[in-house]
This record gives sequence, structure tokens and C-alpha cells, in this order.
Amino acid sequence: MDSSSTSMIFVLIVLVMCSAYFSATETAFSSLNRIRLKNLANDGNKRAALALSLTERYDDLLSSILIGNNVVNIAASSLATVLFLKLFPVYGVTLSTVVMTVTVLVFGEISPKSLAKEAPESFAMTSAPVMRVLIWVMTPFNWIFGLWKKMLQRVFKTKESRGITDEELLTIVEEAQSEGEIDQQEGNLIKSAIEFKDLEAGDILTSRVDLTAVDVEEDHQAIYRVFMESRFSRIPVYKDTIDNIIGVVHQRDFFVMIHTKGQTLQDIIKPAIFVSDSIKISKLIKHLQKSQSHMAVVTDEYGGTMGIVTMEDILEELVGEIWDEHDAVVQDMERIGENEYLVSGSADVEELFELFEMECDIAQNTVNGWAMEQLEKIPEIGDTFTDRNFQVTVKELDGRRIGKVQVLYQPEEEE
Repeated sequence: MDSSSTSMIFVLIVLVMCSAYFSATETAFSSLNRIRLKNLANDGNKRAALALSLTERYDDLLSSILIGNNVVNIAASSLATVLFLKLFPVYGVTLSTVVMTVTVLVFGEISPKSLAKEAPESFAMTSAPVMRVLIWVMTPFNWIFGLWKKMLQRVFKTKESRGITDEELLTIVEEAQSEGEIDQQEGNLIKSAIEFKDLEAGDILTSRVDLTAVDVEEDHQAIYRVFMESRFSRIPVYKDTIDNIIGVVHQRDFFVMIHTKGQTLQDIIKPAIFVSDSIKISKLIKHLQKSQSHMAVVTDEYGGTMGIVTMEDILEELVGEIWDEHDAVVQDMERIGENEYLVSGSADVEELFELFEMECDIAQNTVNGWAMEQLEKIPEIGDTFTDRNFQVTVKELDGRRIGKVQVLYQPEEEE
């Protein structure tokens, strides 16, 4: 083998290494975690900051990588053909095709991409200085390809948003949980925060039938008993009817009033905040903070009282049920058998469906509303109905409402 053949083999090796570099760089920048790079850049890592800036010019970056990769692959194939024809004049072309196909696949594509996939951020930071120079060199070509891309978008009218949807964020959280990067409690908190902005006051309110309120003309002894029995620190005050709430009385102010002569209930009532049931709770919480209030009255289209929403109700949507030392712990869903639960009438229907990993398309919010819609009458103990995969039996009543139902889930038999 003469010196020219040796030189060509050396150049071939260099070209295959360049192909491996471009392939690995493409994989690294396409699969890296931008949040991780941002954290490193904020900590003062200059390579991370450079790599992050290159991701913001991803079209130019990708064009430069693809141009460089194709140039070195074509050059390697051409040089290999010349070399093999020189060494094997009869079968040179065939041998060159087979050898270069295997070499480029194994050493120029599969192996470097697999390695870059394992540590994309590290490889991206390592290759960032070289890629910055390459993008500058390829500027004319990138400009031409940019015009070509715009023309294709106009012809085929492809305009896809690169923003992340709520569903994609939830999927990311679930992936992070399954990989052990965050625990279940952290995952649930993040999911609640993502879904928080979609909730409305009507989804979390305490209904008027469950509302504890006092008449402004009620005697002090009766109001005192309401505070003692309910253990609430704030109670709405109405005049004549619950649909005419005029304010909120604080327990502390009421007890001070009892021991202070000359004050009446009218003097200590705080103004009430009124909102519609369609207001987003993300907006409502800001409204409550601005007004320094902990309670809002939810009204319907006719101005009647639908219920109330407290700051605690809103926080519970984020962190789960909050119990204090005066609360009696209540279980909305108690397991009593295989796929069988004793469920409170005030329980959330969507939570019941989620318990069995079913999609909920029920219009009503509570189990009581769902049952009354199915029964089409005032429920009685022993009433039964079947809906979807559920067989529901009324077990307890709370006045004219359902106290508890027995829910039996019947999975569909596999064919």
C-alpha cells in the first residue's frame, strides 16, 4: 500500500469522525433539557449559556449540522470509491458501497447518537463553541434555506405552534414521576397547579343548602350558639332571606361586641364580596387578596345566593384537604369491598370516576346531583340506578338529599 492510499485512509477516518460529531450534535440539541441548561446558565456556566442561545436559533443550527453532515458523508463515500477502485479494480465500487454503508451507520450514526442521547446537555455544551463558528460560516446557506422554508410554509400552509399545552405538561410530570425524579406528592402538587387556572368558583363552592348563615335580626344568644356549634371563624349575615346576604361577621368581633356596650351586629358586619360562579379561582384569589377578605359570596344570574367560596376552599384545590384541630375528618369515599365504595352525596363525581381511571363526562359536580338526575325524583333509601360501569344504591339520606350511596364498579369483561 503506497503513501497516497495511506493518506486517503487517514482522511476517511477523519471524515467518519466528523460525521459522528455532527450526528451526535444533532441528537444532543434535539433531546436536551432546556430547563436544566437554564439553571446551569443562571449559575454562571458560560458553555451552558452559549448552548442555550444556540437552541433559540434552532433552524440555523439544524441547517448547519445537516449541511456539514451531508458534505462529510458524500466526501467520505467519494474518497472511499476512489480508494477501493485503486486497490480492487474489479469489485471496488461494490466493496466501497458495502464498507462505507456499514461504517457510516455504525460509527457515524448509531453509536454517536446513542452516546449523545445519554448525556445531551454535556455534549451540547462541549460542541457549542464549534457550532457557533460553523453557523457563522454557513450564514449564506442558512439564509437561502430560511427563504426556502418560508416558501414551503406558504405553499403547504404549515403553521404549528411550538408552545407546550397543559396536556403536554401533565404528561411531562407523569414521566418525571415514573422515572423517580419527583415523588407522588410533588407530582400531585404540580398537577393541581397546572389544572388550577381552569377551575371556576362554581366548581368548588359550598352550596347554599350546606351554608351556615345568620339573620341580622337574630338575637345574640342564637348567633353565639351558631359560632360554637359550627366552629367557623366567619359567618355570612343575611336580611330576611339567604338570597340577601349583606355581609360577614367575624367571631372575634362578635365576642368583643358581646362584652362592649352600645354596639350592635350591624356595627361589626364586614362588607361581603359578590362574584359569579363562572369566575376563575385564579382570578378570585387575587380579588380576595386585594380586598383583604377570606370569603366571597357566589351569586346566580338572578342575583340569588348559590353558595360561598373561602380562601381555604381555593387552597385545598392546590394542596388537598386541610383539616384543623376543630374539624371532624370526613371520608368522602370509603372502600367496603372489591370495587365497592361507600360514597358521600357531596363527593365530587369527577374524583369518583378518576378512582376507577374513567373519563368523567357528567354535567353535575356532586354524587347527589348525579344520582338525582339518574333517578329523576327525590331519592329514597334503597333506590338503585346503573350508569356506565357503576351500580349505585342509596344508603342514607340527609333531609331530601343523599347522605351516602353504595357504588359498585363493574369492569367490562374482556372479549
